[in-house]
Amino acid sequence: MTEDKSAQHGIQRHDTAGSTRAYVTLVTNEDYGKGAVALIRSLRITKTTADIVVLHTPALGGASREMLTTLGARLIEADLLPLSDAFNARHARRALHGTAPFTKGRKPDFHTPLDNFVKLRLWQLVEYESCIFIDADAIVLRNIDRLFAYPEFSAAPNVYESLRDFHRLNSGVFVARPSVATFSAMLQHLDRPDAFWPRTDQTFLQAFFPEWHGLPVFMNMLQYVWFTMPELWNWQSIHVLHYQYEKPWEANHPKTEALMPLIKLWHAFHDGDALPDLDSLPDPTAPSHLHQPAGQVGG
Repeated sequence: MTEDKSAQHGIQRHDTAGSTRAYVTLVTNEDYGKGAVALIRSLRITKTTADIVVLHTPALGGASREMLTTLGARLIEADLLPLSDAFNARHARRALHGTAPFTKGRKPDFHTPLDNFVKLRLWQLVEYESCIFIDADAIVLRNIDRLFAYPEFSAAPNVYESLRDFHRLNSGVFVARPSVATFSAMLQHLDRPDAFWPRTDQTFLQAFFPEWHGLPVFMNMLQYVWFTMPELWNWQSIHVLHYQYEKPWEANHPKTEALMPLIKLWHAFHDGDALPDLDSLPDPTAPSHLHQPAGQVGG
């Protein structure tokens, strides 16, 4: 295919695609680099045949890049989007959290809201026919290659506290079709005068794709469901586990005790340790779990 120059601007490819399909994640600093290690290892275990692409900003260090490459990822360096100074000021961490504060969980200090918009550069990856984006703070527990055939724009709802949240999408997992025309339209829609996206890329994507297709919550199971809606948790159904808010690699974060079984599972993927039988793990409502000491993950 002939590559449009717009597909090259702002990103640097160092090799060619090995497939027409790709899993894509975004890494904007060293912390999310840790997350990407676990994500890539989890995808490899599912035996996917798709490429695994890491979009990363220049903030990712050389050692982390080498590690991700060793794991078989295709690295593509991505610049921040060309946004106006006024837009950047409105969406800077302090300004954004002051206007639309997080009240249910804690965003870590290394989280920079403006970085989230780099996710839109996925639409510049026109060498791929279909992409599944997965946030770097997630792990894939079962093969989800079938999602490549799903339409744009498919995403799971932002359900982690109440079933009333089914109307809001969560951009931690979504299906997209790269297109220079779509990317150009996104930039025009994104940075309009006085535009404000309180949940950054999530609010924007829901506005840009108002008729988005809903995926099951099990395709993007948010970790808070573990203690807020335990009756919704079922290990045999969960395909992607997403560690929203506090991250599993943070030492002693505020939800450590409540989420310890999920944290230990993430570390097993990250460290390359032996994994438990997912189907035998106790759900949070199971009697065997209720009587376990904090920190145990099944038998």
